[in-house]
Amino acid sequence: MLSDLDILSRRVDSRKKAMKGDKTLAGEVAFLERLVSEMEEGKTARSVEMSEDEAEYLKDVALLTIKPVIYACNMGENDFNEGIDSNPYYNAVKEIAAEEGAETFPICAEMEAQIAELEPDEKEMFLADMGLEKSGLDRLIKKSYSLLGLISYLTAGKPEVRAWTIKKGTKAPQAAGKIHTDFERGFIRAEVIAFDDLMACGSMAAAKDKGLVRSEGKEYVMKDGDIVLFRFNV
Repeated sequence: MLSDLDILSRRVDSRKKAMKGDKTLAGEVAFLERLVSEMEEGKTARSVEMSEDEAEYLKDVALLTIKPVIYACNMGENDFNEGIDSNPYYNAVKEIAAEEGAETFPICAEMEAQIAELEPDEKEMFLADMGLEKSGLDRLIKKSYSLLGLISYLTAGKPEVRAWTIKKGTKAPQAAGKIHTDFERGFIRAEVIAFDDLMACGSMAAAKDKGLVRSEGKEYVMKDGDIVLFRFNV
């Protein structure tokens, strides 16, 4: 298997050859050479500063160290009670992660195993006693989504309620296309309500009476937790 440096070196060579007939590649070559130089010093690709334009140069380059990383640190229950930042081992991992451009996440596997065996009401009481709103697993999933630039929206109907994962910044027609290409092609509008608003109202009918269900067009940017009914015609 080729290392990231091997892959980049080959990329530099190929772009240099191509630059002889296309001088517009000079900026890309300069960036790639800088990236190689910094990675030779031990840096990961994700820790190297780069602009959005420079990041585009790497879209079709399969670098392992450009991938986002979270170090999940298995801590004891006492660490959470006493403050995780007082644990020297956790702090050591945080320092290493920061140097690599990665993130850390403290979690207690023993506690998660206990939570997994509880009924929903018992789970809620257990978390409240620990001063937590969500389990570590739920928080880890949320952090992972954020790190990957992902959000979820919901669709609800008689057959099922389902969550759909999309990139943050996705507009309504493209989000509809996640369900079926016909939804995007024939998109008319999206009827949208925030999850928290629907839960507070108790029903879609009550939410509509309060004017909380919005009709959004093609330029609407989806938000995490949106509950959506897509209107389309093909």
